[in-house]
Amino acid sequence: MTLSSLSERSLAARVADELRASIQSGELHPGERLVERKLAETLGVSHIPVREALARLAEEGIVAREPRRGARVAELNSRDLDEISSLRIVLEQFMCGRVRERWNDEIAEELTHVLNAMQAAAAADDSSSMGRLDAEFHETLARLADHSLLSDLLGQLRSRITGFVRAANASLAKDERREHVESHRRIYEAIAGGNQETINQVVSQHVSVAVRRIVEHRALTQN
Repeated sequence: MTLSSLSERSLAARVADELRASIQSGELHPGERLVERKLAETLGVSHIPVREALARLAEEGIVAREPRRGARVAELNSRDLDEISSLRIVLEQFMCGRVRERWNDEIAEELTHVLNAMQAAAAADDSSSMGRLDAEFHETLARLADHSLLSDLLGQLRSRITGFVRAANASLAKDERREHVESHRRIYEAIAGGNQETINQVVSQHVSVAVRRIVEHRALTQN
């Protein structure tokens, strides 16, 4: 894709969008170096908008920049993991409560469609689709919550939450994927059941299990 016909300011924004999408999709992996020259050649722009784009993404926390070492895709450290997961629990409990208040057959059908697709992906051992559908399930809940300020906040956090979801799915062993789907189905059932206390417990457990799995996976891969 060539972006060179845009203004410098627009170019920086478009380059940031391109890189953000590549990071969120997993095309660019955590820890991967982001070399300005190579990115400029790939996108058909000068290094200036690339540098500005990397600075924007660094402010968002999805790119890390270090003196004399350049930029790389940010990795979740222990503090990031704790802060993102604890905030995500609160936001998702609120979000699911909003969906509970609006529950109807159309909502049930839409969420069931995503869950069934997740189940099929797990059965096919399709980790890429699992990650995409995991994100889609939570993004669907956010949209169905119908809360504009929540949407704005989630928009600001999307890249970091996506990184969390991607790390959680990357840590799944083959025999854990079906249980991962079932943990989403339990969220669905808690919302459908109309009990906020149950929703809070299920959401907290869902996120906490993901955190534990990420930590355990890292310990294994680093040894």
